[in-house]
Amino acid sequence: MKEQLLVGIDVGCHEHRVAIAQSSGDILKEFGISHPASGFHTLFSELEHYESALKLPVVIGMEGFNGYARPLDQMIGDKGYTLLNINNLKLARFKELFSGPAKTDAIDARKIVELLRLAPYFQEQRRVITEVKKGNSVNQTLKRLTRRRRQLVNEKVSIQNRRQTDLQSVAPGLVDLVGKVDSLWYLHFITARPWLRQLAPLRKDSLLKIKGVGKKYAEVIAAWQKNAHFSQDVDLVSSMIIDDAKRILDLVASIDAIEKELKALCEVSDLAGIIGSIPGFGPISTAEITGEIGDMNRFPSEKSLALYLGMAPLDNSSGEKERCKTALNVNTRTKAAMMIAVAHHSWKVEESHRYYDKKKAEGKKHNQAIRSLGRHLVRVIWSLVRDNRWYEIRRENEKKVVKMT
Repeated sequence: MKEQLLVGIDVGCHEHRVAIAQSSGDILKEFGISHPASGFHTLFSELEHYESALKLPVVIGMEGFNGYARPLDQMIGDKGYTLLNINNLKLARFKELFSGPAKTDAIDARKIVELLRLAPYFQEQRRVITEVKKGNSVNQTLKRLTRRRRQLVNEKVSIQNRRQTDLQSVAPGLVDLVGKVDSLWYLHFITARPWLRQLAPLRKDSLLKIKGVGKKYAEVIAAWQKNAHFSQDVDLVSSMIIDDAKRILDLVASIDAIEKELKALCEVSDLAGIIGSIPGFGPISTAEITGEIGDMNRFPSEKSLALYLGMAPLDNSSGEKERCKTALNVNTRTKAAMMIAVAHHSWKVEESHRYYDKKKAEGKKHNQAIRSLGRHLVRVIWSLVRDNRWYEIRRENEKKVVKMT
């Protein structure tokens, strides 16, 4: 084994535990660092000291789970040190296999060092430890923005469900005014007055002054006003419902702003251009997939890419029973985006729809058929990126090829 200075960092939300060792496993120093800049300064001072004294390259192993490794991981990359991402599930299994008498953050840091020492002897070490390289800045921005967008969307759905439940209990007829619960005109109508009771006597000229409410929706509201009914506790719940509606309006505006940024970024990302050229892969799915992939060079083969995207379930058969299971190291965000994009793709491309129907005829369920088609599309994406070209649809007597510029 090549001589290296091995560093294990057990990541915490407020404090990290560090163990520095030689390739032989001899611990040189153990200490804790706080998450603020002063703690990072302490870490890099110690690393520079041992690097200068021992003349050994520094290799750092740390978990990236829950995002507590940021911004330390970026700072390590800027310093030029080799950073290895430790698969948290594999590390947990390793600690079970080589268990100790106790469990502390200091012990966990030493276990990371031990894992770094033994990793070269593992048959599939790259699944346990992967090197973190500086990726494409545009794709990294796509990753952060798409994750933020997903958080806002989840928050919006949660608030919508709560608001609809409250509305149903105090003003049941008001719930049925609209099919799409986040329609802007409906939200502006709900928030037009400080109390829900005040919506019932509004005249037509007042309704038409509400943003998004034209003649069509004014007639819909007028029909509700004739039979408007409120429960006894409507005054208690009104402020809650109106506050929720205002929050939804804020979230809609924030989500729209992020989507505009995503569209602009996808136009300057080569990987997004290739993925977005596939029919059915809309701007949001394309942005999510591109952001989570980041750099295609980190995947040794299209099989590893398919596994990461959740399009390659693992065999889990026993005896005469043939089954499959989802791999633990699947990126659930890209899997969800791929499932949506592949489903839309099957509707738009005739050949892909025939393939989907074929899998359904073989007895596969909808999601299984979509994953089968998705597995094929991963091969397509891999070859498109390799050849630096966009998706093409071949028809009889016609061949249309769109190349990257």
